[in-house]
Amino acid sequence: MKNKTISSWIRASRPQTLPVSIAGVIAGIACGILSGGFNPLASLCCLLFAVGAQIASNFANEYFDFKKGLDKKGREGFRRGVTEGDISPRAMKLATYISLMLAAIPGCILIYWGGLWLIGIGVIIAIFALAYSAGPYPLSHHGLGDVAVVIFFGLVPVGFTAWLQTLSTHTLPIALTVGLGVGLLAANVLIVNNYRDADDDKSVGKKTTVVHFGRETMARCYMAFSLLGLILLCAPASRGNVWMLLPLLLIPKAALNYKYLISHTGASLNALLKATSLLLLTASIILLAEGILTIILPLLFLYK
Repeated sequence: MKNKTISSWIRASRPQTLPVSIAGVIAGIACGILSGGFNPLASLCCLLFAVGAQIASNFANEYFDFKKGLDKKGREGFRRGVTEGDISPRAMKLATYISLMLAAIPGCILIYWGGLWLIGIGVIIAIFALAYSAGPYPLSHHGLGDVAVVIFFGLVPVGFTAWLQTLSTHTLPIALTVGLGVGLLAANVLIVNNYRDADDDKSVGKKTTVVHFGRETMARCYMAFSLLGLILLCAPASRGNVWMLLPLLLIPKAALNYKYLISHTGASLNALLKATSLLLLTASIILLAEGILTIILPLLFLYK
């Protein structure tokens, strides 16, 4: 019974999508390094805050969708603990707020480097984590989830993580460009999720972008976001380093993902959801490796 309970909580945190929040921070660290700065402790705090906020958002999504009657047993997506009776609604609600409070700890530590004004940013992020599924106008229920993902999983984590590495605005042009790319690739994870659940969502009045525009249109958006996202991750190449174009090597994988999307339905798309989040994480790791190489290579030539 204990192992079953632990498994239910792990599923509720949706580990398949957590690479999305990790990728944003990694890309931000890379942008900071490419701009001449690196703060390991601030980076760790950014990572803990981002992952904690996403887990809280995932818990909130499960709780509030259950309360609004938007989930049903035997759904195509990953098993929902509250809907299936594995976790009580009260426990999930409590876990949501505990996760937010735990995420706030590393968030508050960042004030040491960034200043008190970061409190306001943290509050906005916390509100978003809840507003995605809760409140009088849940973003995910009105076709605004994709926009929110681009902002809060792309522009915000990449921009602020990069800024905290250097505490200089000269980092921001590259960071925000990369952040937009990360956000578009992160939005693809949501597109796959909503593509899979479109029939269930439509039946309960949940108006995601896939319900609004249809599967065919959003599948094309998936491929367009993949291409544009990977291109934007190559923004550091504008400084003259051709090898900064390495994220483009992932385009064939993105094309395969698109082909899988348009040829599968239902629960079989769970595999693509994982693959889409891992493609984003891989692209961010490549960007970080490029940043590290910009430090190591000059040292090697200097040694020679």
